[in-house]
Amino acid sequence: MMELSPVISKTIVAVGYNPFSMILRIQLKHGLYDFFNVPENIYTGLLNAHSKTNYHNTYIKNSYRYTKI
Repeated sequence: MMELSPVISKTIVAVGYNPFSMILRIQLKHGLYDFFNVPENIYTGLLNAHSKTNYHNTYIKNSYRYTKI
C-alpha cells in the first residue's frame, strides 16, 4: 500500500509516489488517481510547487496515462 502525504491545495488532498513502479498517486477532492511512468522529478516538482493544482494541470493531468482507483 502506498503511503500518501497530505498537501495544502485547493483540489489535491494528498500525494504519494513509488519510485520502483514510477506510479504517482494523487488524492483529489473528487477521487483517487494513479498516474503511470511518472519520473521522480515530476513528483518532487509537485511537492515543491507553489500551486499544486496548477502544477498538476500543467505537467501531469494530460501528460501521463492514469486510472481512477
